[in-house]
Amino acid sequence: MYLVPPMDDEPPPAFVAFVSCHLDDLRRETTRLVGGDSEAEHIYMDVLVDVASHWRRLSWRRRLLGRPHAAYEYLRHRLEVRTKQWRDDQIYDVDVRVLHRPAYAPALYRRGGSMALLKAAVLPDTHRSGRVRAAADAGIAWCQAYRRQQWHAIGRRIAFGILLIATLIHTMTSISVDY
Repeated sequence: MYLVPPMDDEPPPAFVAFVSCHLDDLRRETTRLVGGDSEAEHIYMDVLVDVASHWRRLSWRRRLLGRPHAAYEYLRHRLEVRTKQWRDDQIYDVDVRVLHRPAYAPALYRRGGSMALLKAAVLPDTHRSGRVRAAADAGIAWCQAYRRQQWHAIGRRIAFGILLIATLIHTMTSISVDY
């Protein structure tokens, strides 16, 4: 029997719906905050893992305390924290600039371009829809949060064992001194 039951190994539908609702904005904001760096995907996934790790607490806060936007507020907070950590880890100062496409576009982008670009307009799109990507990202974030929760449980057991052994040693030494 658990005082607080462990995390489920599958994401709840409410979490998947939350991710699908906020994923595009989160990706866009992360890319904007880090200046289009390739690290943006890692940062937004870390933010989703943080939200997944605290999902039960955020759900309780929403239901019991009447804070309907608790999960979104936490998502924004973790995005700020993760972005600040990323900026602090940079070797050089980060200067974000938006570069415009030059007026002399390469021949590839001009009308006509290559044969592949001409065919691309006719072929169906191969990108995944937003719902599939959101479900995949939610599943990945939940899996990472579940593993993090398992490691924390192992760490708590080890710390409890060390404290138990230290208490026993202290008790045994104090008993032997009394005699």
